[in-house]
This record gives sequence, C-alpha cells and structure tokens, in this order.
Amino acid sequence: MRAASPAVLVPVLALLLGMISVQSGASIAKTMFPLAGPLGTVALRVGFGTLILCAALRPWRVPISVHSRLPIAVYGVALGIMNMCFYQALSRLPLGVAVALEFTGPLAVAVLFSRRPIDYLWVLLAVAGLSLLLPVSHLHRGIDPVGALYALGAGGCWAVYIVSGQKAGISHGAQSVALGSLISAVLVVPVGILNAPPPFFSKAIVLPGIAIAVLSTALPYLLDMVALTRLPTRTFGVLMSIDPAIGALTGLLFLGEKLSAPQWIAIALIILASIGVTAHGEQKIPVPIPD
Repeated sequence: MRAASPAVLVPVLALLLGMISVQSGASIAKTMFPLAGPLGTVALRVGFGTLILCAALRPWRVPISVHSRLPIAVYGVALGIMNMCFYQALSRLPLGVAVALEFTGPLAVAVLFSRRPIDYLWVLLAVAGLSLLLPVSHLHRGIDPVGALYALGAGGCWAVYIVSGQKAGISHGAQSVALGSLISAVLVVPVGILNAPPPFFSKAIVLPGIAIAVLSTALPYLLDMVALTRLPTRTFGVLMSIDPAIGALTGLLFLGEKLSAPQWIAIALIILASIGVTAHGEQKIPVPIPD
C-alpha cells in the first residue's frame, strides 16, 4: 500500500491543526469567563485577532467598491454577533455541544444550496441529532435552554456569514476576512469592555486574551489558507465536518467536560449529516474562521 504523499498530508494536517487550534482557544476562553466574562473574552479575541489579521493582510490597500460594501458590512456584523452568541453559549454548555449546535448553520446552508433527493436523509440525521441535544425531553436535563438558543443563534449567524462572505470574497479575496473582522471589532469590542468585570486591562486578562486571539483567529486562518489552496473543495468540507467531535474531545481533555451517551450520539449524527451533504453537494466551501 502506497503512503500518502506530502502534497496531500500537509494540507490535511494543516486543516486538522487549525481546528484543534480553534477549539483549544475556546477552551482557554472558557477558563477566562470568571475573570473577563463571556462578552469581555470575545472582545479580547476579536480585538487582538483583528489587529493581527490587519497587520498581516493590510486590507486598506484594496479599494472597496460600492457593490461590495453591503456584503462586507453584513459579513462583519454576522461575524461579530456570531462570536458573541457562541461565547454566551459556551458559558452555559459543554464545548462539544455548543460547537455541534452551532454547526447546524453551515449545514443548513449546504442543504439549501443543494437539490439532490438524498439530502433529505442528511436533514433527517441532523434533526435526529438536534432532538438528542435540545432540551425538549427527559434526555436533556444537562442542557441549558438559553445556552442552546445562543448556540443556534450563532449557527444562524454563521449561515449569514457564509453567504455574505462568499459575495465579499469574490471582490476582495483574503482581505475580506480582515475587513469583516475590523467591522466585527467595532461592534464587539465596546460591548465586551462595557460588560466585562473590572479590572479589564490587567495582565492576567490581556495575556490570555492575546493567546485566545492567536489560537482562535490568526493561526487557524493561516492554516486553513494552506488547506484551502491545496485540497479539493469537497475534501476540505468533509474534513471540516469533524469539528464538533474535536470540540467535544477538547472539552473533555482540557475542561473535564464529560458528555452523556445521547450527546455523543447526537454529535456523531450531526457530523454524519455534514459529511453527507458536503460529499454529495456542489456548494462552495466558505472562508474559514468559524467558532
């Protein structure tokens, strides 16, 4: 049996490391909630992450056309609200559950843009997974309903982020991520600072905030760019589908979050639905930086 070539292994490893980096950053963020609060922590991530992206990509060099202003604005606002909702969900839910519920956003976009009858099967799998996660019966006693709504809200924003991000990316490519992040920072940072407990700008808060920005924004973006330029679109999407499982394992290893058997089954069903619709669909994969 012939071993996989470096041309295949390098982008696959880059994508996997990017997902691990995002979830590791989320784990650190969750430990920061007692000090900075969820909104304060997301302000640190978005603020420092935006500075890093702007320094690397220098988006001001690219003129913004009249036709691309609205998609970029919607993209940035969706990114900001998505991050705020996700961190609010993370303060109430295990990491793996929050990621799985949020993942319904891109899954819904993939289904809506596909026309194959088999996609109804993936919808049923996703609905079955959601029924095991959402607090609608005796199986979900450990799931906070407000946290679940925040996670689903983050998923809805992720769906808007995908559609508007694709439109913005046509005109501005990689710079659209930095432009969207800049708009997101204008929205998120003041809200986060105003809602964070004092003292906010202490070393105990700022230094972990920089680490969260690097792990959750800067590093995964660079790694995803390596994967996006070297992997087929479908392969990229299938591999991204395991993100909820990585979130659950990261939460278990770093936060001690043990999930119940129904929750693990639910995450597996959502992953299968995402893999199925990605492998059989024709939609384009969105720009990275989700959670």
